[in-house]
Amino acid sequence: MRNVYSVGQVNAYIKNMFTQDFVLNRIYVKGEVSNCKYHTSGHIYFSLKDATGAIACVMFSGQRRGLAFRMQEGQQVIVLGAVNVYERDGKYQLYAKEIILDGAGLLYTKYEQLKKELEDMGMFAEQYKQPVPKYIRKLGVVTAPTGAAVRDIMNITRRRNPYVQMILYPALVQGEGAAASIVKGIRTLDAMGVDTIIAGRGGGSIEDLWAFNEESVARAIFECRTPVISAVGHETDTTIADYVADLRAPTPSAAAELAVFDYELFRDQLEGYWYELQHRLRLKLSDARSLAKQYQMRLSYVSPKNQIREKRLLTAELMEKLSQGMNAKLLDRRHRLSLYIEKFHGLSPLGKLNQGYSYTENDSGQAVTGVEQVHTDEMLQIHVRDGKIRAKVCGTEKIRRIEDEQCEI
Repeated sequence: MRNVYSVGQVNAYIKNMFTQDFVLNRIYVKGEVSNCKYHTSGHIYFSLKDATGAIACVMFSGQRRGLAFRMQEGQQVIVLGAVNVYERDGKYQLYAKEIILDGAGLLYTKYEQLKKELEDMGMFAEQYKQPVPKYIRKLGVVTAPTGAAVRDIMNITRRRNPYVQMILYPALVQGEGAAASIVKGIRTLDAMGVDTIIAGRGGGSIEDLWAFNEESVARAIFECRTPVISAVGHETDTTIADYVADLRAPTPSAAAELAVFDYELFRDQLEGYWYELQHRLRLKLSDARSLAKQYQMRLSYVSPKNQIREKRLLTAELMEKLSQGMNAKLLDRRHRLSLYIEKFHGLSPLGKLNQGYSYTENDSGQAVTGVEQVHTDEMLQIHVRDGKIRAKVCGTEKIRRIEDEQCEI
């Protein structure tokens, strides 16, 4: 007959085994802090890891009096506690009672203290950071003369812009004298007048990178007149030099990408700008020509020449109308004059004379219209069609033609 156990029974049995193990009830475990979380309940949940594995840990709020510092990612610590099983999940974990910093952890504490001190002094403030030039001709590099970091910087610089001059200051980046070597390299390149300085090295432990956490290096970077790009370690490594530098690159390769502009891309951009400029100039010229034509048309409308021409045309039309009006008036007056002349012809004495009538005047120039106006021996002028006749009245008893009587004149 088989023995069948529940999950809870198995977990309780395993927990009992852990409880009875003398070694696991009080054990010191050394490792690096990872996934550290401070819970609102006051408990601290974290993991300890090394190159071979990891173990889950918890420090309850009641045990925190044994913690003299605030736990953070990457700290090397030694944890005193007991390993036991959490029955509900069937997982074992280390229940911490005391936590102290290990050797590397002491370095981390020193790092935090110096970081806070320099930050309080304003050395990390943005207003003190210099802009990194976009286009450079001389690049200074402070790093070890051998290793992946310098090769990456050289390769990327050569690929992006072969016309940039790279000046390498071979510095110690690890061990005794490394900080002084880095400081001298930064100051030497600053005095040479390079455009940008990259200071860095490849990744490593906190001990390997410690030269870039030294205050002397931080001050050298802060006082440097040339913009400094820090490129220390890998993306997860952060040193005090990263905070002080004008620009932080996650890796030496990234630093070279940030410092050296891509010449081919730059040339392509220039060509694009040139074509864009030509296109815009053509558009501007076309717009200017169109505007000039509009202004020319507007000027033609208000031009004195056009106005004079229009006035001349108007004057010619008025003169034509005036001439026509005058001709019409003259024609009308001629016609009326002809009528008056015809009327005058009908009333004219000459016309009457042409019909055989005559006109008689006495010596006083008075017209003789009756017999009683003439006297004997009075001289008369008789007007006929083609002249006048002088006549003398012989008697008034009977009027006769002068030619019929023999009178003396």
